[in-house]
Amino acid sequence: MKLAKIFKNGLIDENPTFVQIIGMCPTLAVTTSAINGLGMGLSTTVVLICSNIAISLMRKIVPDKIRIPAFVVVIATFVTIVGMLLKAYVPSLDSALGLFIPLIVVNCIILARAESFASKNGPIESGVDGLGMGLGFSMALTILGAIREILGNGSLFGFTLFGESFQPILLFILPPGAFLTLGFLLAGFNKLRSKKA
Repeated sequence: MKLAKIFKNGLIDENPTFVQIIGMCPTLAVTTSAINGLGMGLSTTVVLICSNIAISLMRKIVPDKIRIPAFVVVIATFVTIVGMLLKAYVPSLDSALGLFIPLIVVNCIILARAESFASKNGPIESGVDGLGMGLGFSMALTILGAIREILGNGSLFGFTLFGESFQPILLFILPPGAFLTLGFLLAGFNKLRSKKA
């Protein structure tokens, strides 16, 4: 039961994008399409799970004075692995995400989870926390990317949805469209949460 609560916490109750509003740089920059949002979210999820487990396992042997630098080294290791895997197996996604893959190292979601959760809990709980937070982030980025892609291109995951008569709203592919879409999604998510409360 405790693991389910930890998972739900990351997915809904403390969703990094819709509740905590952290990790906004990749959220706004790479979500021009659903596949980019999903790719970035899943890459971050892998790093979150692996780094949470590793940090949890070494939490008792790392001195407090070098805690944060040690966390960054662990996170950077997993980001490098994910970056290499993307380059090798999904080069088109790697080129679309570009610089934002290496920037996962300093993503405040990962550092926050390392500091607030993984350094204080066991590896299983930390892995579940990483999974919940990562999937919550992936869900938010995919939804944001899907809406922007549908309105800005008339497609979803690269498949055309409307005929040639469709006039795309190019604003949604541009940076202002990211802010508008995120604003509406935040309003909707907060409305749903307030109804449940």
